Amino acid sequence: MKLALIGATGLIGRQLWPLLERQHDLLVLGRRPSGAAREKLGSMDRWLALLAGETLDVALSTLGSTRKAAGSWAAFEAVDRHAVLAFARAARDRGARHFLLVSSSGADAGSRNAYLRLKGKVESAIAALGFERVDILRPGLLMGARSEKRTAEALGQVIAPVLRLVLRGPLDRYAPIDAGLLAKAMAELAERNEPGVFRHHNREIRALTRQ
Repeated sequence: MKLALIGATGLIGRQLWPLLERQHDLLVLGRRPSGAAREKLGSMDRWLALLAGETLDVALSTLGSTRKAAGSWAAFEAVDRHAVLAFARAARDRGARHFLLVSSSGADAGSRNAYLRLKGKVESAIAALGFERVDILRPGLLMGARSEKRTAEALGQVIAPVLRLVLRGPLDRYAPIDAGLLAKAMAELAERNEPGVFRHHNREIRALTRQ
């Protein structure tokens, strides 16, 4: 299959692209080199042009930032909402029938929390684009070595063993989960073709990786 991925240099993406590249014709779009065999680099506003002439089957986004890292809410929204949706629309125009998105546990377009509300709106917008299949992964606290410092997530990783004990049952969806598991789950889901919109929380993500 012909796949396109954004977010390949992030915590999940850098573990995902090697899995995809082993089995498929993968194109990575990004702002900096990922190490993938085939990639096109440029600023986010050039990604649409970089897809020109491509034919796709599946598109995947692991792109994500934080308000602090982005510098402002507008800059954060430019990455987590506008860039992701622009990529999804372009991928659909290039023939992609299947879209995979990393979102967040608790995402809800009606949430009072601005972050969760934005994530929910992105989910809804992608589900409405007309893909035959959409897989939305909603992990809890992501575990793994990041290239940038995120204080809250660093603290979460320290207390992760306690969180795993406390966050059980219905609360499991908010528990810490290793980014590598998400990468494996996405690689597995990319192979599926049953139509519909599917949301996967921690429990489903672990099941996909047989963990």
